[in-house]
Amino acid sequence: MTALPLPGILQLTPIDPAYRSDPHAVLDDLRGRCPVHRDETAGSFIVTRYDDVRALVSDRTLWRDGVRAESGARFARGLEAIPEGVPRSEASSILTLDDPDHSRIRQPLTQAFYARIARIRPSVERIVEAALDAIDPTAPFDLMAAYCVPVPIDAIAVILGVDHDRLGDFRDWSEGIIQSLNPFRTPDQTAHMERASAALSAYFSETIAERRAEPRDDLISDMTTLQAEGAPISDVELRINLSALLVGGNLTTTDLIGNAVRLLLTHPEELAKLREDPALIAQVVEETLRHEGPVDVTGRIASRDMVVGGCPVRATQAFTFFLKAANHDPERFENPHRFDVTRERKPHVAFGGGAHICIGAPLARLEAQVAIPALFKRFPDLRLADPAAPPVWRTLPFFRGLERLDLLA
Repeated sequence: MTALPLPGILQLTPIDPAYRSDPHAVLDDLRGRCPVHRDETAGSFIVTRYDDVRALVSDRTLWRDGVRAESGARFARGLEAIPEGVPRSEASSILTLDDPDHSRIRQPLTQAFYARIARIRPSVERIVEAALDAIDPTAPFDLMAAYCVPVPIDAIAVILGVDHDRLGDFRDWSEGIIQSLNPFRTPDQTAHMERASAALSAYFSETIAERRAEPRDDLISDMTTLQAEGAPISDVELRINLSALLVGGNLTTTDLIGNAVRLLLTHPEELAKLREDPALIAQVVEETLRHEGPVDVTGRIASRDMVVGGCPVRATQAFTFFLKAANHDPERFENPHRFDVTRERKPHVAFGGGAHICIGAPLARLEAQVAIPALFKRFPDLRLADPAAPPVWRTLPFFRGLERLDLLA
């Protein structure tokens, strides 16, 4: 009997209907047969085993910037624009910068951002209550549009100091800019990305200048103050990283909340545990991140010759880590495909790791921990509008989120 060919990166995205429907049927087979698999078309090593992924995302000696990869690393290099003569720090956010630029920009940004997060819970609670008030419980509603989308965008807008009447623009811009992470985007998606990038860049340039002249109580003012105190960040770098915060603080948290609600509704025994003990909400969020995290992959570039899972890897060759596969590795998690909000806590890799661990992780956790219990408290009879209908997953590569989630209250 001939074994099926190993899938490449293109087959490991929701563009492929089989993967979109049941990614773990594909990833389990790949991890079992070849946990470190070279995709020659993409020019990248696909890594799926937890121990390998955990070790490599935590390895601060590896590179993150795709421009440092060999010329054959088409996937890694394709995700990175390489404008000639432009410093990398003025072409990419900290998401893919390496040191010294990564640390130079991330340290003051983290300082200001985390100070904001520490004070934002009352605002998040108000945002959540306002979103719940706007839902008509007498008719079916799409939770994604009515709740999961507005809560994160309102929260990041409060932190950034965005006027409420611009939230529609910000959602559109973030939807467009995230296409920069889609190497398979269509011409229409590319056009949307370019329009959104130009509009958001113009908005932040104007706002940075305004806050420098007249500071307010927001993150942009905090950053211009740090600049004045000597933080070595240019306006261009600040603008790029504020844009990255917007996108990271919007779509992935939207998906985290939506995925958690769907899992609880389709696992009533787990929802019952949360109702009985509301203090379990932190574990609900962590188990959702492990079981159905919003981000499928991250990457690194080998900075030296090395051996991973028995495979020799040369310096400048690229890795693509499947976080989803690592978080369902049976060698690490007992019964990994079971959604269990009281499972023994073991670290997942949904936020990556190392120097590039997701800067927005504390905000995502906070928003989800507020939004999920508030929803079930407001609508105690919440249920799927059609329990027999299959979930409608988005097809954006390397992300896992629902297009719609139709509910009845």
